[in-house]
Amino acid sequence: MDIIAKSRYLRIAPRKVRLIADLVRGMNVEDANIQLAFLPQSAGKNLKKILASAIASAEVNYNASKLGLFIKEITVDGGPVLKRYRPRAFGRAYTIAKRTSHVTMILDSRVPVQAVKADKRKKADAPSLEASKKQRETEIPKKPHWVPSDESGRLKRRLPGRVRQFFQRKSI
Repeated sequence: MDIIAKSRYLRIAPRKVRLIADLVRGMNVEDANIQLAFLPQSAGKNLKKILASAIASAEVNYNASKLGLFIKEITVDGGPVLKRYRPRAFGRAYTIAKRTSHVTMILDSRVPVQAVKADKRKKADAPSLEASKKQRETEIPKKPHWVPSDESGRLKRRLPGRVRQFFQRKSI
């Protein structure tokens, strides 16, 4: 059963994303997640997001566990190119191409899985409206950002830490 996750119009050049995609293609989901977490390239963070989306889709729609999943296929295609101009010598303009990518990730399971219909999902897993209302009532209210001033009666904004030193007026 193929689980598909896509990300379109990613603002990174496709050749940069392909380097990272080649690194994790064919890996188990857990190994790929660890590998992407420690990469210094920004494409690794974006691929990790797509992987997390695919895993969540597999767990919700197919009841598949994380353990049996692996990355079957990753394709990185070029998206539209944003054209910008930079001034150069003798009044000329140079074109700069800011490239975008379309990434498609397909996961597969080594263990057979079955699709779950939306009607048969457990409704007990989702928190009820009453429970969420009770939780909001029991939460501690936040302090207001303003307090009335003692001497003048005007409202004075409370600023955190060192910001107070720089941005407060001398008259307050």
